[in-house]
Amino acid sequence: MTLRDLLKKKEKFRDDTGEKKEPAPSQDSPPPQVTFMRTDSNTQELISPPTFADDQKPQATTPHEKKRFSRFRSSSNASAKSTTSNVSEKRLSSRLHLGSHSRSSSVGSVNIPSDLPAISDEVGESEEKEAQWENRATILAQENPVVKQSRSRENSVANSSLNGGRPALGRHISDAKGDENIQEAIKLHEAGDLEASTAMFGRLAENNAMAQIMYGLALRHGWGIPPNPPLAIHYLSLAASSAASIESAALSSGLKKGGAAKGELVLAIYELANSYRHGWGVDKDMVAAKSYYECAANMGDTDAMNEVARCYEEGEGGRKDRYKAAQYYRLAESKGSKTLGNSWIWKEKYTPKDI
Repeated sequence: MTLRDLLKKKEKFRDDTGEKKEPAPSQDSPPPQVTFMRTDSNTQELISPPTFADDQKPQATTPHEKKRFSRFRSSSNASAKSTTSNVSEKRLSSRLHLGSHSRSSSVGSVNIPSDLPAISDEVGESEEKEAQWENRATILAQENPVVKQSRSRENSVANSSLNGGRPALGRHISDAKGDENIQEAIKLHEAGDLEASTAMFGRLAENNAMAQIMYGLALRHGWGIPPNPPLAIHYLSLAASSAASIESAALSSGLKKGGAAKGELVLAIYELANSYRHGWGVDKDMVAAKSYYECAANMGDTDAMNEVARCYEEGEGGRKDRYKAAQYYRLAESKGSKTLGNSWIWKEKYTPKDI
């Protein structure tokens, strides 16, 4: 995706009226209870499973991490269970609750506030539901520890060598002149002058949330500047928090579709999710990544729809839920973002019963 496409993506949220669909979660049966016994013609003995020093460590259940390119990916059987596995080992795993539905679904994250509002699946496709997801996104953006740390370090970072001695960053969203200059910086980037482009993004990032996102991406990937992922997180977090303050006020005033900063909020939330997924400037945290992706997806971002679908499909950041994965893949496809090799999502068992 080019920077110009990224800018168009932001503009789309200002007057997008499409509704979002949230599927009902699937129902998983509890793990079977297995009793091991040894018998002969005269006696019967109950055998308890052995214990080991590392029994407290949860068994990894997600497949090895795969590098993803844009929206396209090849199908994989990495997450399928082998049919040749030892039967007794699988039973013992179930007995000790070490299966794929054990602890992974209840694992928390220090990067997610504990008091996030729950969103019911029964809300349905409506502006009210989208407003609930946007409210959740504003809380993520304002209460996340990375954001708080960025705010507390704002003055010191502004005067450090990392930030070139610039004054503290402002909290404005955008302005006409700033948006015009962003277009010029994008032209420089597309022409191959990455150093000049990134320098312009850096100057504009003093008071423009979209420029903060662009500058954060430049710092993350080293576009005309030495890569600095931790500082990239600082700018992406500032953009998310600034946009969230505007959107929170808009939602409080009754604007269910959000305010003028919705595009910046969605983009910042999505890029922070990518940072948590890949460990760019922050420790890897798939629980946080999935939560951020899901917020952006329910606010209309098609890339986030595909990403959260993969999380549900592969059990990243929580337990597997192919029904919910199918719903997000379908939603992305209905918005024009089709993932190759996903014909399985149209099976009847993944179709909501009310359709």
